[in-house]
Amino acid sequence: MDSAVLDAMQTSLRGPVVGPQSPEYGPARQVYNAMIDKRPAAVVRCSDAADVREAVGFIRDNGLELAVRGGGHSGPGLCLVDGGVTVDLSPMRWVRVDPGARTAQVGGGSRLGDLDHATHGFGLATPTGIVSMTGVGGLTLGGGHGYLTRKYGLTIDNLLAADVVLADGSYVTASETEHPDLFWALRGGGGNFGIVTSFTYRLHPVDTVGVGITVWPVDRTHEVLTWYRDFLPQASEDVYGFFNLFSVPPGPPFPEELHGQKVCGVVWCHTGALDRTEDVLRVVGDPAPPAFHFTAPMPYDALQSMFDELIPSGYQWYWRGDLFDRVPDAAVDVHLKYGEALPTPLSLMHLYPVDAAAHRVGREDTAWSYRDAVWSGVFAGIDPDPANAGTLREWCVDYWEEMHPHSMGGTYVNFMGQDEQQGRVRATYRDHYDRLAQVKRTYDPHNLFHANQNIEPAAP
Repeated sequence: MDSAVLDAMQTSLRGPVVGPQSPEYGPARQVYNAMIDKRPAAVVRCSDAADVREAVGFIRDNGLELAVRGGGHSGPGLCLVDGGVTVDLSPMRWVRVDPGARTAQVGGGSRLGDLDHATHGFGLATPTGIVSMTGVGGLTLGGGHGYLTRKYGLTIDNLLAADVVLADGSYVTASETEHPDLFWALRGGGGNFGIVTSFTYRLHPVDTVGVGITVWPVDRTHEVLTWYRDFLPQASEDVYGFFNLFSVPPGPPFPEELHGQKVCGVVWCHTGALDRTEDVLRVVGDPAPPAFHFTAPMPYDALQSMFDELIPSGYQWYWRGDLFDRVPDAAVDVHLKYGEALPTPLSLMHLYPVDAAAHRVGREDTAWSYRDAVWSGVFAGIDPDPANAGTLREWCVDYWEEMHPHSMGGTYVNFMGQDEQQGRVRATYRDHYDRLAQVKRTYDPHNLFHANQNIEPAAP
């Protein structure tokens, strides 16, 4: 970047502009996934929407590459671009709750933990992910699913409005009544259409929930997963549980004899009456006797941050995902094979339910094109040691390739890996892709916002 441009940006913006010579440059370019090592020409830490507008104008007018960073949790590192400029929204971490209207407006740089903490004080919540360090922006724009999805839908199903800086520098609010085409595209279309500086969500009464953790030896995967695939879709919407393959971490609540053991399990969230949680989960003994079963009431915001310390920022990550409408026996065999071969103690596979309330939203109502999916799966190789990066990728890709024939063809866009091709984007949006491309042409005709799971503008 021309030094004069760097100086002009610093003069015009309230927030700092961090270049390669700054002592803050190293931390400024770090993201959650340490496998990502990109070197932007500058990181622009925007303090408000006016800063975002100024930054977009400088980047556009000088023909620079642009990336957007919300929480910095992007697995493939799309919040950085070599030699370009990252518009960093992290100073814009704020939440305003209206308990009477049951809504929350959230700054574009906020994380799930910020939202959960602010809303929990009023006994309210909205569906998001399961790791509190995740940015609200990337999660929401990709669709968003978590513990409340079976009860209250996807994150985008609870999005009421978004304030957006567009490629031409204009600032608009998108909702059902204002720029409805843009609002449709933002709900699942990723960061293709502009920079969202704030989100407004619908909230629901959620306070203390019933939490359960059940694990079985990994060699019981066939019995447990075949039971789970049948049990959960017909269970009450108050019952949520994601299936997982993992190694037991060395600490509570797990007994010492299980530490380090490869297991299959389910993490449960029960939003019904707390005194009913144990009765509802008595069924966990049906497939096979659990090696460990734990239930307890827990504040919802505590559940949301329960896994943060297990997988902190700065580890090596490689992940891929797929969406599934069924789990046939052949797929169960694949899960057993790779569960027994977990390459590192932190590597895992999760199957997240995306049914029930998420199925009640019309397929054409949002850009999320898989309203018929029942599970969103992710295969993640994780380890602190960079020497294991190749092993993580090999296990993950092999696992994904054997599972993909059992999938619906596309994935939750936020679970795409760093080296997946454009065809995966089209498969993820199915017949919504052409409509998204038309919206892209309207709001970003020159594809300024392309450091993402990119949707190219439709041809004139």
